[in-house]
Amino acid sequence: MKDMGNSVSKVLGRTDIIAIGFGTMIGWSWVMMAPSWINEAGMMGALAAFVLGGLLILAVGLTYSELTSALPLSGGEFVFVYRAIGRRPAWLVGWIMSIAYIGVVAWEGIATSTAINYMFSVPSAVPLWEVAGYQVNFSWAVFGMAGAVVVTLINFFGTRPAVLFQVMATVVIIMVVFFMLFGGVVFGDVSNIGRTLWRQDGFYYTFCMVPAMLIGFNVIPQSAEEMNIAEKDIGKMVLVCIIFSIIWYCLLIIGISLAAPMEIRASNNIPLADVATYLFNGEVFSLLVIIGGIFGILTTWNGFFIGATRLLCAMSRAGLLPAALGRIHKKYKTPYVAVLLVGGIAVVAPLLGMNALEWFINTSSLCSLFSYIFVVISYIVLKKKEPDLSRPFSVRGGAGMGIVILLAVCFYFLLYLRENFTFTTISPEFIIALLWLAVGAVITLLTRWRRKPMDDDEMELNVFGERFARRRSKS
Repeated sequence: MKDMGNSVSKVLGRTDIIAIGFGTMIGWSWVMMAPSWINEAGMMGALAAFVLGGLLILAVGLTYSELTSALPLSGGEFVFVYRAIGRRPAWLVGWIMSIAYIGVVAWEGIATSTAINYMFSVPSAVPLWEVAGYQVNFSWAVFGMAGAVVVTLINFFGTRPAVLFQVMATVVIIMVVFFMLFGGVVFGDVSNIGRTLWRQDGFYYTFCMVPAMLIGFNVIPQSAEEMNIAEKDIGKMVLVCIIFSIIWYCLLIIGISLAAPMEIRASNNIPLADVATYLFNGEVFSLLVIIGGIFGILTTWNGFFIGATRLLCAMSRAGLLPAALGRIHKKYKTPYVAVLLVGGIAVVAPLLGMNALEWFINTSSLCSLFSYIFVVISYIVLKKKEPDLSRPFSVRGGAGMGIVILLAVCFYFLLYLRENFTFTTISPEFIIALLWLAVGAVITLLTRWRRKPMDDDEMELNVFGERFARRRSKS
């Protein structure tokens, strides 16, 4: 099989990578949820939650940085786990991570419809069905569906157009946080912070939200083959994006805390938009926040679209998914079949209605934390298994540091489960994850039946290429 590394274009520089990583991590959820973090945890509690949670994600990012610099190949988590533990665990982690990425792609369509409806008060027309108590109207869903078509086309016609779009949209969301911070400092009031700076229960609530807010740095490894920078610098870019995102969220929390009192932050509509209206005494400013949120939707949508399609492509070239998903367009150099598949899911998602937004958020967070555990395990195993593997970006502390990170991530995972799920009933998130696993198992079995079997050397070569393969194909 032809190595994808010889087919895709190396067009991504440092600015592009930061836009992909940082832009992907800043989506729409902050528009809806940021004020609630402050109300629940207090300003200091919310800041502490993001700093501590961010440091934990940064620790996980260290393992991603080393592994990505050592194995700069599309596939990210799938490639790391395959190298360290083997094919079957790699399939499990890769497929679980694919629903994390696709889940975000799906929820951004729903978020787009929600934002457009807030801005223009779209009349309810063409009722379809009710999902989880929400009446889905085609007049509401069509905006998210149209956005999905646009993002699909951007990714179909080449990596470069998708990244240029990502850079421009990322600039806008950076401007939004300074808009809120400036407004809070100049026009707000310290009394808006409230008397309670820290609430323990709210701290745990916000702390458990951090993985969902910072998911996205792991898109960087997925596009590693398309990067035109030194491998050591690829590892650094992962950490830079995480640090930028932590700072961005902390500045946002400070700005919102100063901008409006608790009763305004507790709005049932789009809370941050109502905060902006109160702060600047005009609805036009709430529209600016919504526009910034829409750009956040687009950067996350675009980034996870890139991540999902590259992951599916990597699993295909390993022989674990249909060969079509690994096909590269001759002209545009993109995995176009994977793009069309993910795009199709994105187009359908808004038809599930606004209440499905929380399902996809929780599913993505759950699957991401699960995958982080396996990536850290892979980091530890490869330290022992392949000590001579070239690591342009190397983490100090060796396997011992990896064990500390692993224990911290496992604790975070268990805390997340306790805070977000009740085990007396089966949640929609678990149903989505289990159904996705079942679908993946069927697809993989059909693939093994229809595709020509690969021996170990051929699969090794297809996954890692000539440069990184541990064995060479005899042919």
